[in-house]
Amino acid sequence: MSTFTNQIAFITGAGSGIGRVTALAFAKAGASIVVAEINESNGRETVEQIQQQGGNAIFISCDVADSEQIEKAVQQTVNVFGRLDIGINNAGIGGKFGRLLDQTKQDFNQIMAINVGGVFYGMQAQIRQMLTQKEKGHSTEDHSIGNHPGRSNLAGGHPAQGKIVNVSSIAGVRGMPMGAPYSASKHAVIGLTKTAALEYVRHNIRINAVCPVYTHSPMVDELISTAPGMEERMRRMVPMGRFGQPEEVAQAILWLCSDENSFVTGQAIQIDGGLMAG
Repeated sequence: MSTFTNQIAFITGAGSGIGRVTALAFAKAGASIVVAEINESNGRETVEQIQQQGGNAIFISCDVADSEQIEKAVQQTVNVFGRLDIGINNAGIGGKFGRLLDQTKQDFNQIMAINVGGVFYGMQAQIRQMLTQKEKGHSTEDHSIGNHPGRSNLAGGHPAQGKIVNVSSIAGVRGMPMGAPYSASKHAVIGLTKTAALEYVRHNIRINAVCPVYTHSPMVDELISTAPGMEERMRRMVPMGRFGQPEEVAQAILWLCSDENSFVTGQAIQIDGGLMAG
């Protein structure tokens, strides 16, 4: 198993579901965890669970739709731990279930503010901090060749290192009837991921996304409750015939952040039980 000893992981939406399980997995692998969560009770419960398994974690109250709160949360992370190595932008909402014409401006704006704004603001704050963590005494100049942001002169300088994973969804790579704002927001997460990965690859900051299919979580439980038989219909869509487990998504996130995965960036990894294979 990959080790993250002495690394600091900042995880939004870590109070439940995939975020909580990912926080526990990183802590078990040796990382110190920042639980950035709007729900204080859930966030502190995650911290307590990490501490009970012998890990190190702190809670920071954070509304990801507010850029200033994310900036302050990252700064508080650095004040406590001295640096930031890993950013997991996981916080999100499912929004209202209904046809496009039934969705309101308020519905759309809320889901975009949280699902897209949270990733955008999160990456801005995380990358800004990672760029300050250059090895002392090495060049910080831009050694790009030509106009392509991904090309660099390997002989020039040793820029900052960092890993970021954004949580998108299988709805980010295909349409989702009855969930247009959600699907749009998750497509946007992938676009942000790919673009930022190209812009900062020369700084040795790797940025990827994961795209889970229906995974056991409070959000999916809420979707199941919208109509009788919904759970079975959702299950039949997945070739493996079951929902994903948060632990399966967490392990993919750990792999994307591991040293064994040093050549993968700008990818949207589908964790879908075979759904997109057909």
